[in-house]
Amino acid sequence: MSTKQVVNQRKALWDDFCHNQHIIENSAPLFDIDPQFMVRIRKSGRTNVRNILARSESMEANVIAQTAILTDDILHQREQYDGLIYMMFTCHQDEVLPLYIGKTESKGRTNLISANIKDVARVKDKFARWGDNYQYHIGDLSAIVLPGHDARHMTIKYQRWAESLFVAYPAEKPQLKQEIRFWCKAWNRNDTGIWPEFGPTRLTFLEYLLIGVASSLFPETLLNREGHSRS
Repeated sequence: MSTKQVVNQRKALWDDFCHNQHIIENSAPLFDIDPQFMVRIRKSGRTNVRNILARSESMEANVIAQTAILTDDILHQREQYDGLIYMMFTCHQDEVLPLYIGKTESKGRTNLISANIKDVARVKDKFARWGDNYQYHIGDLSAIVLPGHDARHMTIKYQRWAESLFVAYPAEKPQLKQEIRFWCKAWNRNDTGIWPEFGPTRLTFLEYLLIGVASSLFPETLLNREGHSRS
């Protein structure tokens, strides 16, 4: 099989998965933005108050709805769901252009319900990996994009995110280069993943496959370091 045929095969897998999962239709703006793509800022923390990039209400509603499926599954001991698969992306016409793919599992290492998905409607510090705290996506990205954060919380990973997403940083009024979309889904272990012949796909393998396919198709823009030769 030629290189072109391989690329076309992977692109078909990607497009079919995005279409079958209705990723564009079921997505939301990641950030709370104005018409000029300026991201609104809010305060977070009680004793150590800091500025944080604001998530959109529709993004938060999606996370809350999908994690509710996961917690209900655990509490009723159905064990049908593995966790949450999510994607940060942009759109070009009807094409999904991934920026970051990840997951958060339903169960914790020691707790019945993972702290990442527990009580997300009330507490936003972890918020299915998109929380306000440092070591979570919004908290760590805010440390790079917004002035006033301790340098200890500034990492190369989120510097790459900032370079990809924002016109300039750090900035008092951060502006996106374009609208950034967010999709997430409570992943049923009986769902078929990106590779139809494999059949039902567990969450961990799904994430691995999605990153692998996306990194081969979008090597310049995908921010996942897994599958890349980046340092």
